[in-house]
Amino acid sequence: MKSKIYFLIALAGLFAGCKKDFLVRNPLDRLDDDSYWTNEKNVRTFAYGFYTTWFDGYGSGYTFGSYFYQGQSLNDDFGPTSPPQFTKLIPSSGGGWSFGNVRKANIMIDRIDRVPGLSDEAFKHWKGVGRFFRALAYADLIVRFGDVPWYSKPLLSTQEDQMYKPRDPRAQVMDSVLADLKYAAQNVRASDGDKGLNVTKWIVLAYMSRIMLFEGTWERYQALNEDKAKQYLGEAKWAANEVMTGGGYSFSKTYRESFNSLDLSDNREIIMYRRYATGLLTHALNSYVNREGQTGPNKNLMEAYLCTDGLPVKLSTKYQGDKNIDQVMGNRDPRMFGTYNRELRPNGSYNRTNLLGVSTTAYCTLKFLNEEIKDQPIGLSNLNPTHAPVIRYGEVLMNYVEAAAELGGLTQNDLDRTINVLRKRPNGGVDRLPDLQVVGGQPAVNGTVYDDPARDPSVSSLLWEIRRERRVELVMEGFRLNDLRRWKKIDYTDTEKYPDINRGAWIKRSEWLKADGSSWLKDVTLTGTTEGYVIPSPTGKRTAIDPKVYLDPLPQDQIKLYSDKGLELKQNPGWTQ
Repeated sequence: MKSKIYFLIALAGLFAGCKKDFLVRNPLDRLDDDSYWTNEKNVRTFAYGFYTTWFDGYGSGYTFGSYFYQGQSLNDDFGPTSPPQFTKLIPSSGGGWSFGNVRKANIMIDRIDRVPGLSDEAFKHWKGVGRFFRALAYADLIVRFGDVPWYSKPLLSTQEDQMYKPRDPRAQVMDSVLADLKYAAQNVRASDGDKGLNVTKWIVLAYMSRIMLFEGTWERYQALNEDKAKQYLGEAKWAANEVMTGGGYSFSKTYRESFNSLDLSDNREIIMYRRYATGLLTHALNSYVNREGQTGPNKNLMEAYLCTDGLPVKLSTKYQGDKNIDQVMGNRDPRMFGTYNRELRPNGSYNRTNLLGVSTTAYCTLKFLNEEIKDQPIGLSNLNPTHAPVIRYGEVLMNYVEAAAELGGLTQNDLDRTINVLRKRPNGGVDRLPDLQVVGGQPAVNGTVYDDPARDPSVSSLLWEIRRERRVELVMEGFRLNDLRRWKKIDYTDTEKYPDINRGAWIKRSEWLKADGSSWLKDVTLTGTTEGYVIPSPTGKRTAIDPKVYLDPLPQDQIKLYSDKGLELKQNPGWTQ
């Protein structure tokens, strides 16, 4: 024992006499900023840290992604019992004004210079991936706040002059975002590991088409800058066209199979997806459309679907009416059958038939439900393993055709490459819609021009049909509010101007009686006493929407931080303390 003690004392003396830099060396099993950036594997691992932020899919556990009502409740597609309201007060802190993801991306871009042994191809690929993530971070900030300070490098805590820089003009920042996206599109690998699970050139281009379409239409309808509008719309069309001509994507499955599948790896529409696995990573979206109480689609959305003759409900002889679900869904766009249940289930009717959930509007969403697992434990809670599309070819086609229409001179070839491809996808034997045509700059079917009586008169008839197609194709995928924002059409969510967004299915109370004479319906209000349209929110309204909500307010604490430094951080228009 004594010999061991002496040995330890001698060892301690030896360490005591060593150089200080030896004593403060980091443990070999611990990484820091100096020791991390040593190989491509570590760069890839760092990049994966962005994935759950930008490629959230259906979220995880009980936390939803951007799909269905939970992902984006403020729009004109749903009929909630209590319509959510736009922000009315300036937050004291937070509110999304954060540059953490920008800094993280800048660190990645900067540190790649330190990685030894990278080939020129690998160096440019990872630089491109980092710049892609920076573009995503800034695109999100710009959508929410408009002008934001641009940071191209990670700052040190001593660089206060840069930390407290004023907001840069929106278009100037977007030009930098565009430069990032172009670099990424030119240098990120066309394939990298499992298809659809890692960032590739095609994913970059698909997102580029989305971001540039948003900004191009914002510049046209909000900023009134035609030069910038044309520039960004041209870039959106170019990026989408690159995917269309070189990506090899197509439609191998039905519409619904892109949303309720246990395996998306063989679906040729999917550009990127999030993979889930029982016991490892799961979500709850399948459960929400299974036996939960849903916030249902409203009458306005249901009437947006065309009939099988390609005409709107107010013009089509194929339209059967809306007094029961068979009428509503008879002779309609096949995507309607891939999105909604062919059975009305108003609030209170749970257990009447098949133990499926109920809906605030009686119309129920089917789009995300996988029947194979619906009665299993993994289909009834937060254990759902169905894969989630992150970005898909259907959106890219819609980005292209809308950009083409906004640029002017939309051709039949443009429609045949986009909307008419969507209409020809496998549909499970349901009659497909006829091709959309353009005749003299107007929408047409079978050579006959038509104009929807429900059209917003401020929107051209052709653009109205393209926006309708986008709404139907991308419904419940988290796009609608941003579409209304960039078109300057947030007033579509006003429940007084557009009462059909607060209406659901037509219900006859006499058809919902139990054997004992009591009613299945629970707290269901109708437009009539014994029958009528469901009114999801009898008292709550969303009206007199202030235009200031097109941009979010900056939090008070950030404005004060600038003020304490003798600087000014300008608040967005219309927002006052």
